[in-house]
Amino acid sequence: MSALTLKVAVNLVSEAINAGRGINAAPLTIAVLDNGGHLIALQREDGASLLRPDIAIGKAWGAIALGKGSRLLAQDAQQRPAFFSSLNSMGQGSVVPAPGGVLIRNQAGEVLGAIGISGDLSDVDEQVAIRAVEALDLRADGGVVG
Repeated sequence: MSALTLKVAVNLVSEAINAGRGINAAPLTIAVLDNGGHLIALQREDGASLLRPDIAIGKAWGAIALGKGSRLLAQDAQQRPAFFSSLNSMGQGSVVPAPGGVLIRNQAGEVLGAIGISGDLSDVDEQVAIRAVEALDLRADGGVVG
């Protein structure tokens, strides 16, 4: 696979919802972006709060923009707050440096896009994102060190 299609994006969202329900996660919002940072699919479960779509998109957009999963972005934001402040000014506040934004890679390691999830604890959001990506035989890159 060389590009994320709408069909794959919709399947990712479906897998994420199933994974979230399987672990009794809070209501989730799932965003799937292509490798240019363009939104392909977005779904908000019943009960997900107002800002969840923006947060989910921001997690995925940050992963695409900087080429690494949002867990590493969260670590970077703690170590270099001035850089992230500048980055968010340039990106009009679009980067959310918290776990839950996962790069989607094909089996050759090429970045196809990113999935961002918001709704539960960030670690749970990330776990659900990784499960969804791996369920479609793609490689999930959440920026987990080691």
